[in-house]
Amino acid sequence: MKKPLIGMLATVLAAGAGALAGAAPVQAAPSATVNFAGTVALSNCSGSLVRMPGSTASDPALVLSNGHCLESGMPGPGQVVVNQPSSRTFTLLNASGGSLATLRATKVVYGAMTDTDVSIYQLNTSYSSIQSRYGIAPLTIAAGHPAQGTSIKVVSGYWKKIYSCSIDGFAYRLKEADWTFKDSVRYTSTCNVIGGTSGSPVVDASSGQVVAVNNTINENGERCTLDNPCEVDQNGAVTVRRGIGYAQETYGIPACFAAGNRLDLTRAGCALPRP
Repeated sequence: MKKPLIGMLATVLAAGAGALAGAAPVQAAPSATVNFAGTVALSNCSGSLVRMPGSTASDPALVLSNGHCLESGMPGPGQVVVNQPSSRTFTLLNASGGSLATLRATKVVYGAMTDTDVSIYQLNTSYSSIQSRYGIAPLTIAAGHPAQGTSIKVVSGYWKKIYSCSIDGFAYRLKEADWTFKDSVRYTSTCNVIGGTSGSPVVDASSGQVVAVNNTINENGERCTLDNPCEVDQNGAVTVRRGIGYAQETYGIPACFAAGNRLDLTRAGCALPRP
């Protein structure tokens, strides 16, 4: 959970506190060239404008980031935030990382740090409106499990920096302080993400689709502590990989969304933790 995020949220908590057709399926960017188009910068994290595979242009737009980036603070183990009002703002970026517009949320659709580390915001505008005004299409969340060896890009809107590496493998369980994440993506060493990159989309360099959301790195070689996640295998054996970063897979998210980008945690195939 690396970034100005952990420090900033801890401080807050300590203080107490082509145009798209309206009904046609919304299309992702036509090229797999990975740049900053569709990414966003939060006040303390990175994120991205995303669509589900079945989203349409007239649907309310969604922004993906980390659960530990929520403005209300980091959810505790077992805590799930669903459909909570929010007026959070996001800076929409163009392909070169320039600021295009300020987007505003109406609610936190989903947020959790149990099994995964994800937040999804609903905006007060549609995909078609964003594309017609700013020429930006959303990134598509891939519906299939990512593969080992895949070339990926971690695109940070906060720092306007793109990291390039590959999926080294998967951690059966990733434990960091009080939180445990399941089936996490492990990066090869060149994705040495830093504070502020939390919530960055992890993009398949070939397809241009989002396969995970960046969330942490083992900074100091400590074992299972904050900012020093450790891997735990099926037999309980612990492995510490200093300087290695991780992300949470996103392929399971689309199954939890019905028509109109409506969250429905009871849908068949939806495995996101429930409140």
